[in-house]
Amino acid sequence: MVRQPPIRYRTHRRPIWPLAIGAAALGALLTVTACSSVRAPAGVQPVGRFNVDRYAGHWYEVARIDHRFEKGLVNTSAHYSRNEDGSVKVVNRGYDPERGRWREAEGRARFVEDPGTASLKVSFFGPFYGGYHVVALDEDYRWSLVIGSDLDYLWILSRTPTLPEGVREQLLDKARALGVDTDKVLWVPQGQPAPDLRS
Repeated sequence: MVRQPPIRYRTHRRPIWPLAIGAAALGALLTVTACSSVRAPAGVQPVGRFNVDRYAGHWYEVARIDHRFEKGLVNTSAHYSRNEDGSVKVVNRGYDPERGRWREAEGRARFVEDPGTASLKVSFFGPFYGGYHVVALDEDYRWSLVIGSDLDYLWILSRTPTLPEGVREQLLDKARALGVDTDKVLWVPQGQPAPDLRS
């Protein structure tokens, strides 16, 4: 009797290259998504001759267009400081009166291009960035108007809990000229009554 060679069954493995291409495409898409929304909106010009070291320090958020991540918060503030690698450490803080506690988020900002232009991208999680563009700035760095990735993101910051006389209307006029719907601007209660800072 003639012995037959053993039958070898070919296992059908899926080729790995479609998965690799798919992963690369997904990575590229995430990168584009993360970086595409950091530039200033059309018609918005960030200030020049910007000095990030003068901008560093504590700012009160006296006004904003409200969004989910800040909704309901009062006594909101931002603190900026330089990191050794040239990026900017960002600490946002606000008090949640409904829950009776402080909420804090720490992120990192980098300049979009030239460090002398007040156009930055900020990330609070992973590779995802949002735009941060200073479009009006007091010559003594006492107040600033910031626009985000689009005109639905606006913050008015001040070194003090209230703005100097006349500045509020000046900044609202600037925002309107850029196309911001200033009816959406929320003026943030600051300091009165002051919640317990130890909580």
